[in-house]
Amino acid sequence: MTIRVLLVDDQTLLRSAFRVLVDSEDDMQVVGEASDGAEAVRLVRELTPDVVLMDIRMPGTDGLTATREISADPALDGVRVVMLTTFEVDEYVVESLRAGASGFLGKGAEPGELLSAIRVADAGEALLSPAATKGLIATFLAQGPAGDGPGGTGRRAADAERLAALTGREREVLVLVAGGLSNDEIAERLVVSPLTVKTHVNRAMAKLRARDRAQLVVIAYESGLVRPRVE
Repeated sequence: MTIRVLLVDDQTLLRSAFRVLVDSEDDMQVVGEASDGAEAVRLVRELTPDVVLMDIRMPGTDGLTATREISADPALDGVRVVMLTTFEVDEYVVESLRAGASGFLGKGAEPGELLSAIRVADAGEALLSPAATKGLIATFLAQGPAGDGPGGTGRRAADAERLAALTGREREVLVLVAGGLSNDEIAERLVVSPLTVKTHVNRAMAKLRARDRAQLVVIAYESGLVRPRVE
């Protein structure tokens, strides 16, 4: 099946380069381009791509705002957003995840990394570039505005209430997902099959109304199920 990709960046030359790269793959196709967030949201609703490569910083409506709109629309539940930026700053990583993005990648990534990011996001996996360290992400998720600011306490309580619907095994798997482990690594840790792990992950996503693994990570930290390790 062909992965349908929407490119969103205010730089025409960069979009052209991405188009050539993506269209060179047999399993991918660029279905549209947008130069700002507002246009991106319109095209996503019109074209329903599988994956959106979204620049964070753009004139007018930025990528974070556009991603929030896309994530909030139930009709676009199958759309995955990978955030792109030249500034791999921890606050951007956290805000991207909170906005509903499936991953985060620097524009300086190698072509193969970009193509891999598209495939990983399309498969519903969480994608974070090497510069986005798990410790810092965890710290910001646990201590940032969504946890401590206006409405933060209510959100944390709501997430914790949803966690009550999980079985003990599903909570155990969620903790390991939040730790960045793959299904194969979790299977090895728990001495079960990868298929069993996938089933637990899918059930946890359904119960927690999470779009993908990235959102499971956010819920795990913001609910207090997993605490950050500050090294």
